[in-house]
Amino acid sequence: MAQRKGCLIGCGVALVLGVGLLVALVFGMGKVLDIADKTLVDPKVYEAVKTGDAESEVRGKLPSGDTFVKGVLKEGGPAQPEGSACSWYVSSGDTKNGNETVFRFCFKDGKLAEKAEYPMK
Repeated sequence: MAQRKGCLIGCGVALVLGVGLLVALVFGMGKVLDIADKTLVDPKVYEAVKTGDAESEVRGKLPSGDTFVKGVLKEGGPAQPEGSACSWYVSSGDTKNGNETVFRFCFKDGKLAEKAEYPMK
């Protein structure tokens, strides 16, 4: 009888841990997808904005927030214009030559100082 009780307790603990792990996995995947959404920009948005446009106008067309993948997106891009503040995003369009396209928007003095497009490394 003691063995059976121990087995039931063990199975119950395993079930609770399994359900907890499943909930954590679903929550984690939701967070990853949320972060991915914050880095995607439609190529039409990239094409529509022009150097000299007001920073507030351009930022209003871009996803809000910053992500941990910014460091990866910086790799392989051109030098950042001196004194500018840049934001990096991934194109929501088709890949080019098997690589994702990075869009970089750099702002200085309240205006879009530069925009750049390059393949993700």
